[in-house]
Amino acid sequence: MSAPEPLGRVVVVIPTYNERLNLPLIVRRVRAATPEADVLVVDDNSPDGTGELADSLASEDERVHVLHRTAKDGLGAAYLAGFRWSLDRGYDVIVEMDADGSHRPEELSRLLDALHDADLSIGSRWVRGGEVRNWPLSREVLSRGGNTYARLMLGIHLHDATAGYRAFRRTALEKIGLDTVDSHGYCFQIDMALRAIRAGLHVVEVPITFVERELGVSKMNGNIVAEAMWRVTRWGVRDRIGPKGRP
Repeated sequence: MSAPEPLGRVVVVIPTYNERLNLPLIVRRVRAATPEADVLVVDDNSPDGTGELADSLASEDERVHVLHRTAKDGLGAAYLAGFRWSLDRGYDVIVEMDADGSHRPEELSRLLDALHDADLSIGSRWVRGGEVRNWPLSREVLSRGGNTYARLMLGIHLHDATAGYRAFRRTALEKIGLDTVDSHGYCFQIDMALRAIRAGLHVVEVPITFVERELGVSKMNGNIVAEAMWRVTRWGVRDRIGPKGRP
């Protein structure tokens, strides 16, 4: 059997807002686990100095880059800015990864390996072999329930459409089109996965172990969950009364 074609240049996009405690740890782990990958820190003008720390890390490692944004504008907007930066600089694979350590860089090779036969690979907590550590039962019920609702409402095959650990081929992002995406939080992840599926792209789920953050404060709140539920409901109802299209 012949070896798979090389994936090309890989960049790991890490959005940050007040992640000074976590950032050096996650960057170090990414660089150790996947030395051939670059890192892009997208900082939303963190008041705790995360952006300045990112600049310091970049000055010590030519594979670490920083994109400074002027305001806290949501996870989706930060990722879109990172995607555009990466596409403009010719990267072939763009990875999403949280800064808080919940996505283990040591498992990134699984997502990249899966991408040899896919356009988008998603690190999934809710497929066989996936797991979550240090979550209360209420959080697990909310995540499982929300993903089940999205799967049924939207008619998609994904068990973890809200997952934030994923790898895109650049051709997938180009085909999806980023200009009309305006979702945030969990909903951004559902939105991007749905667009990929509706565009006819091959989307696969890879089991991962999700580890709840130990340092810093989670950005999850009720507004993010409410936005996801409202948008999923709107998309699902629209699909039932008209032709399926982009969200």
